[in-house]
This record gives sequence, C-alpha cells and structure tokens, in this order.
Amino acid sequence: MSTADVSVRVAWADDAPAIAALQLRTWPETYAGVLPPGAFPSGPEAVEQAAAAWHASLTRPADARHRALVALEHNRVVGFAVTGPAGDPDCDPVADAELAELTVDPAERGRGHGSRLLQAAADTMRADRFGRAVLWTVATDDALRRFLADAGWAPDGAHRELDLDGEGTTTVKQVRLHTRLD
Repeated sequence: MSTADVSVRVAWADDAPAIAALQLRTWPETYAGVLPPGAFPSGPEAVEQAAAAWHASLTRPADARHRALVALEHNRVVGFAVTGPAGDPDCDPVADAELAELTVDPAERGRGHGSRLLQAAADTMRADRFGRAVLWTVATDDALRRFLADAGWAPDGAHRELDLDGEGTTTVKQVRLHTRLD
C-alpha cells in the first residue's frame, strides 16, 4: 500500500452512512463487559437512524469549531475523529478542545490510520486556536490509553461514570486524558 492510498480529510455529509456503520460495529468492543452483545443497536434500520443523525451533525454543526475527520484507505472510511470545544465545567471552551471520538475499525488497526487521524485531529484543534485537548475514554480500554500515552497524552485526574441506558443501571467508568497542543 502506498501513502497515496491512505489519507485523512474533513468528513463530508456523504460519509454519514460509513461513519454510522463503523461506529455501530465498534460499540460492542468499546463497551464489552458493560452491556451484553445483544444490547447494541444493529441492522440496517439502526445504521440508517445513526446515519441520519451523522448527516445532520455534518451539515449543521453546533459550532464552527465542531469538526469530524475521516481516515480513508483508498475511498473507504476506516476511522473517524470528532473535535470541538471542551464542554466540561472545569474546561475553558475557548482554550480547551475535546477529542470527543477517535475510532478506527478494529480490522484496520496497526496500519497507521489511528496515528494519522490523531495527528490530523491535533492539527485541526491547533488551527482552531485551542491550546489543550481532552478526551474521555473507558477506564478499562488499556489499548487506547497506551496509544494515546505514546502520543503524549496523560490522565489529568478527572473521572466520571457514563450512564449508558439513561436510567443509571448501566454505567461505564471513564477517565479523562489531556495533552498540550501549543
């Protein structure tokens, strides 16, 4: 594979179905041990609904600094990242960015897509004049934390429980990582 075969670019509205399908495929791995496999949305109808939500967010972002990036192999979406102003109460939305999502297809990991995507996300946040970035990750996702640590990210001491079912009965512990962008 030549370097011309892989790239990262800003996501287009037409990427919504591919992003949605990738996101729904990766959730069972991301939340393994928290929810049973059958609890995740799947099938064409779920992808269609998620694609509609992605399409809306890509065509009408909440803020000019909300961005979605896609990692491509040829013209196939193999990963995506979402950046924007950090929304945590202890963050400054002018100076602090959030890498809200960093997802690479499990079958495509180890081929440089995650590194390219992370670098492009950092460049995007830097271009939007953010000085620091934060990211929430599942506390048990050692592989992602190791990947980010190798790229200069570190825990900042913040942690939370994410309510997955909206009823407080299914939660996942998360830790926040951060890095300087300047």
